[in-house]
This record gives sequence, structure tokens and C-alpha cells, in this order.
Amino acid sequence: MMRGPVKIGAPLALLAFLLAAAPADARKRQPPPPEIPVTEQGLVDNVNGYTIDAHGALLRFNGLLIDRKGRVAKLLNEGDARPQRPDFRLDGQGRTMLPGLFDAHGHVAGLGSQALSLDLSRTASLADAQAALKAYAAENQNRAWVRGGGWNQERWALGRFPTAADLDAVVKDRPVLLERVDGHALLANSAAMAAAGVTAKTPDPAGGRIERDAKGNPTGLFVDAAMALVARAAPAPLPRERDAAIAKAQDILLADGITATADMGTSVEEWESMRRLGDTGRLRMRITSYAGGIDALLTVAGSQPTPWLYDGRLRMIGVKLYADGALGSRGAWLKQPYADMPSTRGLQFLDDAKLRNLMSRAAMDDFQVAIHAIGDAANAQALAAIDELAETYNGDRRWRVEHAQIVDPADLARFARNGTIASMQPTHATSDHAMAAKRLGAARLAGAYAWKAMLDNRVPLAFGSDYPVEDPNPFAGLAAAVTREDAAGDPPGGFLPEQRITLTQALAAFTTGAAYAARMEDRAGSLEPGHFADFILLDRDPFKIDARTLRETRVLETWIGGVRAWVRK
Repeated sequence: MMRGPVKIGAPLALLAFLLAAAPADARKRQPPPPEIPVTEQGLVDNVNGYTIDAHGALLRFNGLLIDRKGRVAKLLNEGDARPQRPDFRLDGQGRTMLPGLFDAHGHVAGLGSQALSLDLSRTASLADAQAALKAYAAENQNRAWVRGGGWNQERWALGRFPTAADLDAVVKDRPVLLERVDGHALLANSAAMAAAGVTAKTPDPAGGRIERDAKGNPTGLFVDAAMALVARAAPAPLPRERDAAIAKAQDILLADGITATADMGTSVEEWESMRRLGDTGRLRMRITSYAGGIDALLTVAGSQPTPWLYDGRLRMIGVKLYADGALGSRGAWLKQPYADMPSTRGLQFLDDAKLRNLMSRAAMDDFQVAIHAIGDAANAQALAAIDELAETYNGDRRWRVEHAQIVDPADLARFARNGTIASMQPTHATSDHAMAAKRLGAARLAGAYAWKAMLDNRVPLAFGSDYPVEDPNPFAGLAAAVTREDAAGDPPGGFLPEQRITLTQALAAFTTGAAYAARMEDRAGSLEPGHFADFILLDRDPFKIDARTLRETRVLETWIGGVRAWVRK
């Protein structure tokens, strides 16, 4: 039987179709390309960035990489590759970024305490202060003592120091203690003096002065070491009150763009408050502590500077000593008598031997020494002591002179001899200019507030504010450094204008200079790789505005260790 022909065309066509289609299906079944891994770095991009390099020059960038330890991994510029999937990404929206600013000389507890008590820093007259005292006392009937500070008789144009009688006219049923703006004089009412047992027979202590009337009776004003005569009668702050003061100060400083500060004169109790904030995770900024005397230093730190605590946020590194008082209360120790009170040259706090002994006790255990010296005699004493001790305690000591306000021009070059750091406060010049001229006379101002002369003599320069003596806002300090004028433009053209410095130099003193002074140049003060990612974002570019408007600059965000610590609302 014959079979018909086999029809193979359709199956072959089908097979050819399937073979042709197979590669496409295989491609569809291939696994997707590998996912781009997350880079272990955060990215802050699209910023107008400035930092100071190791040579004091201004360095520009527009992006910042932050590693998971909160440190700068890399600065980025146009054309540099960015990670496609960073840990986090922040669009800086073109805003200006600076390193977190470093206040080289402040009083953390004092700033917070003043903010939480009667603050007279903005009063323009004695009558203003009396009205504020009356209102505060009425609102705080539960306080056995009324405490406050910030007054300045120079700002009041009073022509004299205030007295107990001025306070008694407002509050006489309770003790009142009001600290002068510079922290070197205390005003007490009659109830406070009675509680302290102060009478006409109370002698002036060494390094202090009780202001007296023509009959020898205390007027109510106690200068420098005499402050303790009345202050010791007042109840000490409670631990929770100290904690609240430290926390309040931190809020104020972060809002001003200050990410690190030197706390000058830390007491044991203040250190304990800082530790409590650190233990509970509430210490956000970085504090380098200088103890208020040898006893406090040895109680806290023992035989060597403490290690860094709380991820580089707290350390006690040295001690603050006092050579004299303040110019405003005529406690600064001068080589010649005060022009407006020839009967006094101010107060010498320590004789030469005592100062050297205290410095030696700190230096033998490698603690850094910071000496408060305002008058030209005090600065000369401090420099002479450093010259002598540097022969024994050599190496990288970083001796500090705090304020260095009135310096004999012949002594300016001596700062550089042993690498002594001039820790200065620009706003002191603009606040003090009229008062300094009265205290000294024009002929003795040549070495006053001499920032440029320090730099010209290659003296390491660190800037701060001495808060709460001055407002901690560093942009007011930058403006003062560049213009030598106050917020009102006085004096026109600047106070001793030959001492103006550039904005780059001033920024360096508020960042790398202050970090060097506190032995933190390996981790803070600039945004170079390896340093903490401590930075601020601003509402304007300080390098592209009129210097007189610098103090109007506002901080928008403050970051510490790569974490946002404060944001303007």
C-alpha cells in the first residue's frame, strides 16, 4: 500500500521559530544587574564651602563626604565624582558652609546661669536695671536670694559705680547679688552685706578691693578677690540648677554656630554637671576644660590631662590662673597709674614666686597653663614667668595668655619667643574703646587689643568672646576684628584701625587658631579629611558682603560629628 508524502514543512517552520526565539527568552530570564551598593559615607552637596588649610589659607569646596565615624572623608569640587547611593544626602541649596566655629575663651556655666537669672546685659541705664530688678524680684518671690549679672556702669554713662543704696531702693527685704559684666566685681545690697557679716572693719583681701565711701563704709561693690566675702554667704546652686545652666549655654552656643569651646575656670561642680550631660547623651558640643585653680585641676584630672570623653566632646587639659583683674573695675594691673584714678595701678593677684610655683605644679604633669592677664604689668609678669619655666619644661607646652589686652609694645615680640598663644577677644576692643581711653590715656594705647601686631610678630592667635562678658555670637567678633567698629559704627574708621586684620585671618583665629590653642588641631578647627565633620550652614556668604554687616549673619544649621545638632526654626 502506497503511503502519501510526509508533510514536514509546518513542524520545521515551528522548530525554526522556536530556535530563533530562544535567545530572546534566555535574555529575559537573565538576573538583573547587581544593585549599586550603599556607600558608607554621607554626602552634603551643593554648598558654597570655605575652610582654612594648614597654612592659614582659604580653601574652597562645594561638597563634603562624611564617614560613619562622623569625620570628613573628602572635600569635593566641581567635576569630582559623587557616590550614587550615599548613606544620606543633604542638598545644601547653595548655602555657605564654614567649619564649626571655636570659641577659645568662654564660661559655659556662667553663660547659662546668666540666661536663667536676672540678665542686665542689655540695660542702658541704672533706672533700666532697677526696673528689671524690681520685676524679677516680684516674679521670683520663692528665691531667698536674688542673683543676676551683666551690668556695666560705662554703658549706663553713670559716671560712678552703682551702690547698695541703688539696690535697696528697689529690693531691701532679701539679699541681692549682681555680678558686673566682666565677672570681676559684685554688687550687693545691704541685706546681702549683713548676711555676709561685712562691715567697715572688714579688711580688703589680697588681690581684692572693697569700695568704700568717705567714712570707710562699704558701698556695696566688691572687686575681684573681695567678691568671695559676700558670695560665700549665698546658697550654692543645686546640681539640677547647674545642669540646667550648662544645657542652656549649649543651646545658645549651638545657635550661634559654635561647635567647640574652651571653658575657662571650670569648677569641680561644673565638671560634674558636664559629665552628667555626657552620661545621658545630652552633651552635643565639644568642651575643652581649663580648671579654675590647681585644687580643682588635681581633683578632676589627677596626674595628667583626662582622656577625651563622649566621642571627643569633653576633656580637662589644663588650668587657668589669674595675674590681675579687669580694666572696667580698675583691677587690671598696670605699669603706670590709671589715668582716671592716679591713686591706683590696679591689682596684682600673685607675686612672682607664687605664680611660678602654680605654673610649675601644673606643667610637671603636662597640664597646659592659661594665664589671665589684662594690664601691661600683668602681661609682662606672665611672659617673664613663661620665659623662666620654658627652660625647665620644654617641648610643645603651648603656654597661653588669656586676653592680652593691654601690652607694652616692647613686650609684644616676647609672646613668640616660647610660642606663647595670645588668646584674645575682638569684641572687647569695640566694647571697651571709650573706657580704655579714659583708663589709660591715648598715649598708652599703642599695644592695646593688638591683634595685627601679634600676627606680625608670628604669635599664635586664638579668638573667643569671653562669654557671658560679651555676646558669644562669633560673627560680631569677626566684624570687630575686621572693622574695629561696634554695631553702631563707633568709632568711625575703627578703634586703633592699624590693628585691623583680614576676614581670612579672623576666621582662622576662630577656627584653626582656637583649635591649636586647645590641642585639638588634629580633630577640629577645619574640614580637612580626618577631622570631625563639625560645620555650619549660613544665610549669606561672609566673604561677599560688606564687613559692617558681618554681625547680621545668621546660622541656619549646626552639625557636629556629621549629625545635625541644631536647626533654625
